Amino acid sequence: MSDLSASSEAPSPRLFDASPFESVPSFADVEPGENQRWTTWPAITPSERGPQPWPDWVVTSAGALDTELGILKTGKEADVFLLERAVPDDPGRRTLLAAKRYRDSDHSSFHRSGVYTEGRSTRNTRDTRALAKKSEHGRAVAALQWSFAEFDALCRMWELGAPVPYPVQVNGTELLMEFLGDTDGVAAPRLAAVRSAPDELSGLYDQVVDLMRIFAAAGFAHGDLSAYNLLVHRGRVRVIDLPQIVDIIANPQGLDLLHRDCVNICDWFTRRRVERDAEELFAEMLAASYA
Repeated sequence: MSDLSASSEAPSPRLFDASPFESVPSFADVEPGENQRWTTWPAITPSERGPQPWPDWVVTSAGALDTELGILKTGKEADVFLLERAVPDDPGRRTLLAAKRYRDSDHSSFHRSGVYTEGRSTRNTRDTRALAKKSEHGRAVAALQWSFAEFDALCRMWELGAPVPYPVQVNGTELLMEFLGDTDGVAAPRLAAVRSAPDELSGLYDQVVDLMRIFAAAGFAHGDLSAYNLLVHRGRVRVIDLPQIVDIIANPQGLDLLHRDCVNICDWFTRRRVERDAEELFAEMLAASYA
């Protein structure tokens, strides 16, 4: 009888073991400090995130903090900052990003945008009118157009296998992308700063031609290609600054801009005793674009 009574007793309630979760920060435990904000990743739509599968280093946790570490580059239409996105107290979820922030036309010195935007369309008719009138709204729309144009170009070229930085996300006028540099935040050098022997430069030229061919085969030219927007990261040439990417068919000046890219590249290498023919390169790119 006593055994039956013992077996019918209700089991003691099991206590919930919270230990596996104790190291996960919550919004109540952590507050952003100076030059910090909560990650903007959860606030954006899927179409504003980079192509899947996302690289392993992309931090997607809603508990991450973005910390601004300094400025990497100032440009005609945007400035680029070094950003760390990290989950507090979790060294395994930390990455450095390049944050490119576009200015509106009142604070930009980029005056040739019309050359690159010919052939592009704007779906929103209100935006189209505002752009034409150069109103305050139109200036804001223009800055947004540049950030989204570069994000779209990076996504497309990444998926085609071009050596571009991985586009992590776009949020308004801010574009976050892979930081090309070392873990200490030292950026990869521009091609213009590389001092190599002619045989090494010849190999770098071949890499530039390969990436230009990928663009041309997809029907595009970089539009502003030079040794200043080509980086050499761990021996590999990577191309940056893509907001002005040009459709060489839809844009009336597309072929001229492609030709200018060829001239810029060949002239730079020729001045460094790696003689290359711009017209020969242009013919090669034309063949690739019509293949």
